[in-house]
Order: sequence, then structure tokens, then C-alpha cells
Amino acid sequence: MSAPRRPADPSGLERYYVLTGGRSGPGGSASSLDVATLIVSRTAPVPGMQHEHQEILRRCREPLSVAELGAHLGLPFNILAVLLADLLEADRVEARDPIPAHSAGSGPDLALLEEVLSGLQRL
Repeated sequence: MSAPRRPADPSGLERYYVLTGGRSGPGGSASSLDVATLIVSRTAPVPGMQHEHQEILRRCREPLSVAELGAHLGLPFNILAVLLADLLEADRVEARDPIPAHSAGSGPDLALLEEVLSGLQRL
């Protein structure tokens, strides 16, 4: 008598293996992705695409961070990064670097503003 078969777990490691085609991490330009990278769709989903690729394209019509996208899809970062690498390679999405924190709140260059003000006063 053989051992009972374990039911397939669609949310387990087997699912991730199938989603990524056995790849464990992204390659190429996608290797620089981080959780704050913004993803924007360049094309609409097409019939026959992998379901997760379609979902990424639908959700990223407006810029969405990798972290937010992972939360919406329920996927770990490394699995999502592999899927994003596929879409980046096919030129279906664009990855944008987030604005660095040190420059996001600093506002415009004070010296430049003083030069503009000085120039306006001379008019």
C-alpha cells in the first residue's frame, strides 16, 4: 500500500516555484529593485499572460511601490521581483527610483532662490 498523497497547497512553496519557473531571484536590471521602487505599467494586459503578470499591469496603472504591490498580491519580495523582472525585460513596466529621503523634504536650493530674488529685484 502506498502512502496517502498530500493535497496540493496552492499557497505553498510549490506555487512560488511554478510562478517563477524555478527561479529564485531576479536578474539583470531587476536586481536593483527594492521595496520602495515605484512600478508603472507601460502596456495593458494581454490574453494568455500569466495571471500574476496581468494583475501587476492592472494594479500599476498609477505608480505603486514594490512593497504595496507585494501586499496587494500576497507575494514575498523575491517572488514578486522575479515576476517584475519578466515584465521589465518585456518592457511592459517601468521601474522608477523613489525620491531620496534627504532631498524629499529639503525643498528648493536656497542659494538658487536668493539668486532669482536678486535678479527680480534688479528688474
